[in-house]
Amino acid sequence: MKKIITVAAILLSVVPAFAQEVSQSMPISFHSILISIIIILSIVMLLVVYTLHHVVSILKHEAEGKAYNFQENEELSVWEKMLALKPLSAEKDIELDHDYDGIKELNNPIPPWFNVLFYGTIVFAIFYLLIYHVWDSAPLQAAEYNNELIAADEQKKIYLAKVGNAIDENSVVILKDEIALASGKQEFVTRCAACHGQNAEGAAVGPNLTDEYWLHGGSVNEIFKTIKYGVPSKGMVAWQSSINPVKMQEITSYILSMQGTNPPGAKEPQGEKYIPNDAGTTSTDSLTKN
Repeated sequence: MKKIITVAAILLSVVPAFAQEVSQSMPISFHSILISIIIILSIVMLLVVYTLHHVVSILKHEAEGKAYNFQENEELSVWEKMLALKPLSAEKDIELDHDYDGIKELNNPIPPWFNVLFYGTIVFAIFYLLIYHVWDSAPLQAAEYNNELIAADEQKKIYLAKVGNAIDENSVVILKDEIALASGKQEFVTRCAACHGQNAEGAAVGPNLTDEYWLHGGSVNEIFKTIKYGVPSKGMVAWQSSINPVKMQEITSYILSMQGTNPPGAKEPQGEKYIPNDAGTTSTDSLTKN
């Protein structure tokens, strides 16, 4: 019995810690209810195990021919009342009048703890129905999932903002994934196409960005720096105040992905030819005059 109480106490000690964690997110959640049910069922299983152990002890006691000390007027303990067990010597008091080929039926009462559990599930179902489907006090699983997606998206934005502040012309890298390039293309079309063309082919103001020739350097670092600080002397604005570093990195990566595409109506080369020392590196560019 001491072991049962110890295990139950350990299970119950988990509840406050879990409740504190859940309370930081939302008052009621599916996970908190699920954990509570698991803890309750675990305690019930411990009660069942103890009950079976007690039954086996009685049967063993009777099988050894020892008289079970049972008195009708004996005051039972709380635990014995909860189990509602009867010894073999008291079976005559709960026998029914049925007799099937010598097999007699006993009117064993249902243990009170089982009734408490059964009616407890009914009460739980009623409150569950009211909370989730009538009062709408707590979100259903689908709504809770959507709430978690919204929270995750907010956390992602905060994370990207922190990471973005760490990106500059010295730490920028070329992005290869399609999502980043698609985002970079969208930003380019929105902000850069007016001067450089829809396909970076160049326009009346801006140069062609798809060839090997660059006016201000063709490395990923130099392109990022040009976007960030602009070229005021030639009318290109500095985008550092209106585009975050993450987006500038995506635009830079998209521009580099357009290298060699030769779009129709491409503007003639301008500037110096950029020859990287090593494919993919951004250090010490070698430039040749056009």
